[in-house]
Amino acid sequence: MTELDTGEHAAQSGTPPQSGTDSRAHADRRDFMRRVFFASGAAAVATMGGAGAWTALADDTATPTADASATPSGAPSGGPGGGAGGPGNQTITEDFFGLTTDGKRIDDLYAIHSAGVATAPVIAAANAFLAGLTDTQKTATQFTVRSTEWRLWSNVDSYARQGVSLADLTDDQKALGTALLKSALSADGLETTEKIRRINQAAGEAIGNTASFNEDAYYWTLMGTPSATEPWGFQFDGHHLVVNYFVLGDQVVMSPCFWGSEPTSMEIDGETVTVCHEEVVASLAFVNSLTQAQQAVAIESSTKSNESMKAGAFSDNAVQKYTGLRADVLNGAQKKKLLGIVEAFVGRGKADAARVRMAEVRKHLDNTYVTWAGGTADDSAFYVRVHSPVVWVEVDCQAPGPLAGAYGATQGSGATQKHVHSIIRTPNGNDYGKELLRRHYLTSPHHR
Repeated sequence: MTELDTGEHAAQSGTPPQSGTDSRAHADRRDFMRRVFFASGAAAVATMGGAGAWTALADDTATPTADASATPSGAPSGGPGGGAGGPGNQTITEDFFGLTTDGKRIDDLYAIHSAGVATAPVIAAANAFLAGLTDTQKTATQFTVRSTEWRLWSNVDSYARQGVSLADLTDDQKALGTALLKSALSADGLETTEKIRRINQAAGEAIGNTASFNEDAYYWTLMGTPSATEPWGFQFDGHHLVVNYFVLGDQVVMSPCFWGSEPTSMEIDGETVTVCHEEVVASLAFVNSLTQAQQAVAIESSTKSNESMKAGAFSDNAVQKYTGLRADVLNGAQKKKLLGIVEAFVGRGKADAARVRMAEVRKHLDNTYVTWAGGTADDSAFYVRVHSPVVWVEVDCQAPGPLAGAYGATQGSGATQKHVHSIIRTPNGNDYGKELLRRHYLTSPHHR
């Protein structure tokens, strides 16, 4: 299998051996995604001009088999974690293009170079994790680096995932997975993932539904083979928590990453566990640093809808023009607070990778826009989007969802800081490290 093949699993072509239940879930999921492609793909591709030529080098494609006239059905409950409605309402195509402002990518934003990120610990941890799996688990978990599995993630609890779940692992295997996360994430990032899972379990217990909401319904997949020279990466995917981590040499792309919780604070075994607080505090600190005139430009609405996220799951190719306040009008203190919103996300990666990412963000700071909706008080529900050529961040206070009963709320009763969804992405084609992957295949002699 070459890098241009359309196969999914690294170990073999075709679908790996699975249990009856897993096999059905795998088939149902693939069929659903293909239906989504046929229902919305043609219109999306039409808006992207020459995307197909770029994609031919940069992205795997699955072989469509579903009825082209079929309408997607059976979308996971609770919405896809971004945008309106379920996956059937998203722009899903088999071509990856990336977030843009007008359907045209800005070229030459990303290059293969020495970034100085220490990736050896991540490589060692990933190899150890793979070595600790059984052959069957490894076959189900490892995909090609060009696999569409990168893009088939969701924060929704009922979404049918591939890979190996924490529930499938022994304690020793779970420890190896934790070690992999620890090698890639900062202490804050690791703590955030653990808290999201703990609250998911406790909230599930509170509403009597741990079958859907628990701390073990999180799945590992690895793309490619861990290497110091060849591209590879991993995905950790579950309810309110998705980490995509791409590695090429000493370069890292950690996006898309989705962090969320319902509720965002909960008493667990006598301890108050709070998560997704940093991005909320940083966002409010920024908007309240603005002058009245600046707020008039940044705040597009004083009210907050139940769900505002534009680029959650199934929105890899979202087109969103710049709106709101441009950062070139900010003073130094305000710019620092704006960067603080991004740092709340970037700081969940290791310090060296975070430094590289923040330098990239600062380079385009004057061409960064901020859009706000909702209130600005400490307890206000709000939505904020930070958008530049190289970074996209959204913090979205949402209406109570399926776990509303865990904190005495009523589902759909109005946006609240008790239910937060947030995401970071890399616009113009470098989510999942796709642009670096494309350049690697174009420039590496052994791939020509």
